[in-house]
Amino acid sequence: MRGLALLVLFAVGALAGNPAETRKRIRESLFVTDPLPPLEAVVHGRFEPEPGVIAERVTYATQYGLRVPAILYMPKARRGRIPALIVVNGHGGDKYSWYAFYSGVLYARGGAAVLTYDPAGEGERNAERRSGTRAHDRIERDRTLGRRLGGLMMIDVMQAVSYLLQRPEVDGSRIGAMGYSMGSFVLSIAGAVETRLHACVLAGGGNLDGPGQYWDNSKPMCQGYPYQSLQFLGDRPAVIYSLHARRGPTLIINGLKDNILQPQRQEPRSFFEDLKRRVNVPGKVLDTSYDPEGGHRPYFVTRAAALWLERHLNLPNWTEESIRRMPETHMIEWSKTNGVETDPGYATELSEGGTRALGTGVPGLTREQLSVFGAAEWQRNRDRMILESWVQHAHRAPADR
Repeated sequence: MRGLALLVLFAVGALAGNPAETRKRIRESLFVTDPLPPLEAVVHGRFEPEPGVIAERVTYATQYGLRVPAILYMPKARRGRIPALIVVNGHGGDKYSWYAFYSGVLYARGGAAVLTYDPAGEGERNAERRSGTRAHDRIERDRTLGRRLGGLMMIDVMQAVSYLLQRPEVDGSRIGAMGYSMGSFVLSIAGAVETRLHACVLAGGGNLDGPGQYWDNSKPMCQGYPYQSLQFLGDRPAVIYSLHARRGPTLIINGLKDNILQPQRQEPRSFFEDLKRRVNVPGKVLDTSYDPEGGHRPYFVTRAAALWLERHLNLPNWTEESIRRMPETHMIEWSKTNGVETDPGYATELSEGGTRALGTGVPGLTREQLSVFGAAEWQRNRDRMILESWVQHAHRAPADR
């Protein structure tokens, strides 16, 4: 056993010691092209979700020339270039999800640009323009197609970075991303290869584990097959987070009662401490934060995450002191008051409904406000966005490597 442990440590050290080659192999395993697709960004309109915050309806290209519909939130008044954040949604989430637009308004108040977009198969990338469908779970269970889907989700994140870098308002050295649940998995891999990201927050996940454990056996098309394809890394969590450490700071923030953390058969805090010890970058380790009574929640809307982001991105309108003084909003009550629908599976006190989000008075934005296209225009552009179009292209793509 000792010999095997030394062999694993040697493999981790060898791969993490050659980060450029390791990133290249991860990208190749998930069919992430280099270079990325031409961006071809378009602004389709704007609105003001509240005084002092503007929001733009935008699209840009992803894999195979398909389009990603997104909303970009920004403070109306700016002094110089500002930091930016990307919201990577959970399973069934999209730019219409409460935590996506809440993050947009909240961090725009703090002086940042915030980009939220529809993942493959959700929102305006859904064939029926619906949300919460988990449509990618219903496509055929093919390992290569699953790897390609994992790569598409990574490309979506990387194209979001490209979009923010070409915005004149954004400071390209202060771009961060925040992933929740499935989004934490996507961002854990994307954040290992996307060196243009400065800071990553992984909420409701980040607990990458070993062979045959939770993430290998989770939703196969968006998580299981992509994660299994990275077994060549050896100790996958240690290598992936070693690449994160070389890129910049990463916060993993979870509730200790989150059922995603339970399958490890190890107390979550000790699990992450052990993972930190295996990260092969001296002096640079993951930051972790825990809510002892919380479950599965998008913790990047909380005070703890905002304090961490302020330290690493320097949010122009806030200080650590002002963040500590801000009141909080209980999301169950906010949802009822503002008529905001929450996925019924997550509307409980233990899960998203129990979130104590930073700030008060964030408006409940409507589906009409958050749509890039009206119904007729969406119908004309439908085939350039929906999951089914991507599947057709993926089947015609070059054979497995």
